[in-house]
Amino acid sequence: MKTLLNIICSKKVKYSLILIILLSIYIFVSAISYVMAVSSDLENSIFRLHVIANSDSSEDQNLKYIVRDNLIAYMNEISLDAKNKKEAIEIAKTHTDDFYNIAKKTIIDNGYDYDVSIEIGNFDFPTKHYGDISIPAGYYDALRVKIGSGKGQNWWCVMFPPLCFVNVSSGIVPEESKELLESELNEEEYSIISDKSSSEIKFKFKLIELLQNTNILTAKK
Repeated sequence: MKTLLNIICSKKVKYSLILIILLSIYIFVSAISYVMAVSSDLENSIFRLHVIANSDSSEDQNLKYIVRDNLIAYMNEISLDAKNKKEAIEIAKTHTDDFYNIAKKTIIDNGYDYDVSIEIGNFDFPTKHYGDISIPAGYYDALRVKIGSGKGQNWWCVMFPPLCFVNVSSGIVPEESKELLESELNEEEYSIISDKSSSEIKFKFKLIELLQNTNILTAKK
């Protein structure tokens, strides 16, 4: 009798463990699918700027910010009519030489002779916060500007929709930029990057951030 009970209990434990494992796999796969969908939509909606300083000296870091400001001002000027990321990238590609000339002139005008490289590609970005908008880590299409040896600290922002601020201390995202971003995402996706009050939304953002930062999903295009 005891042997029979042991067999039955053993089978129940075994089945329970199998169910738990299957449920865990299902939850994990569902989480990955969810994160991939959100990340893909974000990456397909955003064009970013990545500026790398020559070094970490205070002078080179200050130069980086001056170059950044001039490039942002120019991008905002030429991309006023851009309705989506694809249009913004095409505009940037058309004006690559102008970006180079602006950056180079800024460097010379500030008393330096560093070279500068301009590249449009797909690059790895960490999680970044822009006012009340937060963009999770991942690979994003971007205009990358490397000043001199490019061994200094990076600066990241979003060129389209325009979330870069020349006066970054304001921390205020223009309503027009939010509307452009919201039009590219579904309601839940936009909530994930803009809603700081909901514990459920915070959890989803952290889930995306965790899976991206552990490189489970991150893959360069």
